[in-house]
Amino acid sequence: MDPLRRSPSPCSSSRPSSPSTPPCEMLGPVGIEAVLDQLKIKAMKMGFEFNIMVVGQSGLGKSTMVNTLFKSKVWKSNPPGLGVPTPQTLQLHSVTHVIEEKGVKLKLTVTDTPGFGDQINNDKCLRPLDIEFLQRLCQTVNVVPVIARADSLTMEEREAFRRRIQQNLRTHCIDIYPQKCFDEDINDKILNSKLRDRIPFAVVGADREHLVNGRCVLGRKTKWGIIEVENMAHCEFPLLRDLLIRSHLQDLKDITHNVHYENYRVIRLNESHLLPRGPGWVNLAPASPGQLTSPRPFKVCRGAHDDSEDEF
Repeated sequence: MDPLRRSPSPCSSSRPSSPSTPPCEMLGPVGIEAVLDQLKIKAMKMGFEFNIMVVGQSGLGKSTMVNTLFKSKVWKSNPPGLGVPTPQTLQLHSVTHVIEEKGVKLKLTVTDTPGFGDQINNDKCLRPLDIEFLQRLCQTVNVVPVIARADSLTMEEREAFRRRIQQNLRTHCIDIYPQKCFDEDINDKILNSKLRDRIPFAVVGADREHLVNGRCVLGRKTKWGIIEVENMAHCEFPLLRDLLIRSHLQDLKDITHNVHYENYRVIRLNESHLLPRGPGWVNLAPASPGQLTSPRPFKVCRGAHDDSEDEF
């Protein structure tokens, strides 16, 4: 036995350490686990923020889908038959609400895009405007496509339409969420691979409850029965809700802040020399070698009628 090698303490952690991080034996608890409680208390006080933008043609049920997603009247929709004119320009509309569940507050901002794509008619695959829009958008935000009003399709039509959309996304290099490059471990890869295989989710929105077999369910009433929103046999809305809220909400926020926003910030900084020099302009371009020498002296006048000047 090597006399210089210390025998491991029975109270020390048996978790292997990396070569660059030597093991540290602890003689007793110091309260490190309380950090999780501190983070939880702080998060409960501050709450969370989540921004979501819905894009699609008018009449596809975007407002109903958002209301169904958060089980609240987040967005007011225009009832059909009112003859609301189609907007001629794309103008964003945003509403913000605070939703609270079991003491956890979520500041939700929903942005609508009325009039987007209303003048284009192509229901067989992604439209040219959709492709151009998604190619630009996926570089800035996380994109999660869905098939709206999936109850208007048979199961065979739904799957065929999904495969065409997936093929369009691959052909035009549209990187949707969850991105493969951000799978951190094997568990993430397995979970996200299953989600990517089901995207775009076939969803049905409904913000009214109906009585089905003695229980109240969210659904939409038709001539053939009740389409249950949270029933996987009827639609894939549970997968969409789990992705956006229950399993990937924090990951969505982290990627938006650490990847998309940072990339956007770098691009804007690199292009800053092309911006007009208004008040408060700060030159972010690297200084030339001549500018790195000692500063030139400048003059300060003593008074309006004093011709003497000092150099500094």
